[in-house]
Amino acid sequence: MTDNRQRTSTGLHEDARGGAVAVLPAGDHLTEAAQHISDDIKVKFAGGDTFLVVLRERVDEFFSSTGRRRRDCAEMYVKTAAIALWVIVSYVLLVAWATTWWQALLLSTSLGLAMAGVGFNIQHDGGHSAYSSRKWINNLMAMTLDLLGGSSYIWKRTHNLVHHSFTNITGHDGDIDLSPLGRLSPHQKRFAFHRLQHIYLWVLYGFVTFKWQFFDDILGIVTQRIGKTRLPRPRGWQLVVFVSGKLLFVSLAFVIPMLLHPWHVVLLFFFAASFVQGLMLSVVFQLAHCVQEADFPMPREGTGRMENAWAVHQVETTVDFARRNRFVTWYTGSLNHQIEHHLFPQICHVNYPAIAELMEETCRDFGVRYSSHQTLRAAVGAHYRWLRQMGRPTTAAVT
Repeated sequence: MTDNRQRTSTGLHEDARGGAVAVLPAGDHLTEAAQHISDDIKVKFAGGDTFLVVLRERVDEFFSSTGRRRRDCAEMYVKTAAIALWVIVSYVLLVAWATTWWQALLLSTSLGLAMAGVGFNIQHDGGHSAYSSRKWINNLMAMTLDLLGGSSYIWKRTHNLVHHSFTNITGHDGDIDLSPLGRLSPHQKRFAFHRLQHIYLWVLYGFVTFKWQFFDDILGIVTQRIGKTRLPRPRGWQLVVFVSGKLLFVSLAFVIPMLLHPWHVVLLFFFAASFVQGLMLSVVFQLAHCVQEADFPMPREGTGRMENAWAVHQVETTVDFARRNRFVTWYTGSLNHQIEHHLFPQICHVNYPAIAELMEETCRDFGVRYSSHQTLRAAVGAHYRWLRQMGRPTTAAVT
């Protein structure tokens, strides 16, 4: 494992007061890492970051000297077609061809993996405005999440705004909050049953898609919040996309299959596909943020100030894994290069492997710790050990 860390932001600038301003794909602004999304004390990151300036200059120089495109990459368009074909073929064969339980199980697994691939690659880049320089293309790709039963509207706010601003900050980053079922942060309350979470959470990860498909999104729209995040109700075109997405998802997942198969068979293999999808999505996220090498810093009580600048915080709370595994890189949309993604989310993910060494070198130059697990197996083992550690009653809070 390599150690070194850094400070950077894609879409993060400094205002005249030295505070961080996150510029979001939709044109929203988030002064000092989010002024209008939480009722709690605002989190303020340290200003002044030479590392960020130098890193961005080096990355800019890399693209200028190589002629690579930050977005609208031909490789990404080909990849999109391949994944879309994977989804379509798996779905059509499952619904219209499979006649035995083992055929249906294999195709459900294939469909679940393919849908996770859509999330990792197509939807994720579109939602971050990293897919194309054209807004309508980004929006179209982001809306593939609506086809999967989620909401691109909610995702852009909870993921882009919250997770990318408050990464691994307990009470702010909802992506590390599984309470009461799981304890992922040393600052979260521990329950006695957490001593077994290193066993049972792997199963519960598979239910994450059910949770947002049938519960989180609807509750968020009704209550106008996701956790502590304020969520204005969608209006106009956003509302049309939200409602039509849910209706189309229900039609594809249940209505059409039930025209050809018994309802209980449809529900069974829908569960199988969604479980595989949820497991893949959850585990890839956890490997990057919920391991011992990732920090879980907290703001100072009363002021909300963080010790580090936003970019340093991103590196210290994030860990790469299996960077040289081409299949993992391809399938996960380079989310095994999670540090690169958190610092440059508006660059198409196909570029992350090419800038990883540059970023690690810059980290060394500035004495910033950069963490990476060399293999997928090592990363999975690290997350397992973290779950076990967080389940122990003797685990002390880490600041």
